[in-house]
Amino acid sequence: MSMNILKRAAAIGLIALAGAATLCAQPTEDSGRKVKTRVQPTYPAIARKMNVAGSVKVEVVVAPSGEIKSTKVIGGHPLLVNAAVDALKQWKYEAAGEETTTIVEFRFNPTNQ
Repeated sequence: MSMNILKRAAAIGLIALAGAATLCAQPTEDSGRKVKTRVQPTYPAIARKMNVAGSVKVEVVVAPSGEIKSTKVIGGHPLLVNAAVDALKQWKYEAAGEETTTIVEFRFNPTNQ
């Protein structure tokens, strides 16, 4: 088998794994505001390779416009935290009359497919 075919097969396999892992992160949040745009985190390849599972909890301050104003990690595995925060920064909530704070929890499980 040529090296190019092996490289392509490996790249396709990694893309498939990344897509499947994304589906394994399930967010929950306790805000009264409705989420208009929800972005799932990408399961980090190193975390998947190491079979890391767990939850990441993030406190989110939502501006009146619905944009994410700030995030503060409350807890979670260091290999999963950045993926959760990066996804949250892309979320959009419904507009409201004032700023709100909520907790969002992502559950990562590399064995769910």
